Amino acid sequence: MTAKYFAILTNQGAARLANAAALGTKLNLTQMAVGDANGTLPTPDPAQTKLINQKRIAPLNLLTVDPANTSQIIAEQIIPENEGGFWIREIGLYDDDGILIAVANCPETYKPQLQEGSGRTQTIRMILIVSSTSAITLKIDPAVVLATRQYVDDKIIEVKGYADDLMKKHVEAANPHKQYPLIANALKRNG
Repeated sequence: MTAKYFAILTNQGAARLANAAALGTKLNLTQMAVGDANGTLPTPDPAQTKLINQKRIAPLNLLTVDPANTSQIIAEQIIPENEGGFWIREIGLYDDDGILIAVANCPETYKPQLQEGSGRTQTIRMILIVSSTSAITLKIDPAVVLATRQYVDDKIIEVKGYADDLMKKHVEAANPHKQYPLIANALKRNG
C-alpha cells in the first residue's frame, strides 16, 4: 500500500541541502507554514515553491535529529489556542531565505478559533528523511518560542525532584551551615 501522508524535499530544498553538505555549510531552517490546500488533500510535489493555500507561517519551536533514526529530522511548531479558524492539510518548511525546503501533507484537522467556542494548542510536526542531518541547523527567535504543556510539566517534575533531593541532604546533614559557628561552641567559649 502506498503511503497517503508523507513529507519530501522540494527541488530547491534538495539542491540547497546538497550544496550545504558539499560545502560544509549549514542550511538554516527557520519557519513552518500550514495551509488548507483549498479544501482537498494535496500530494506533495518536489516542484512546489509555496503551499497551495497557506494559512499561517511562524518560527519553528523545535528542530532535532530523530533519536530513533539519525537520518530523520523532526521539525515542530506550536499553534497557540488563540489562532485558528482554518483546516490543516499541508505543511511547509522554510529556510532563512524564505525558500520552501520541504513540503508534506497530513490528515486534515480543523484548528478552531476561541471565538467559535473551542480552542486548543496544536502541535504540528514534520518528520523528514534526509541524507545529511549535520548540514541542517535551527535558527529561531527565542522571544517567540512556545513550550508545550507536557514539556513544562516534565521540567517542573525534574526541577522539583532535584530541589527535594537537595533539601533532604541539607536536613540530614550534621552541620549544613559550616560557614556559621555553632551555638554550642559559642556558648562554651562565653560560659
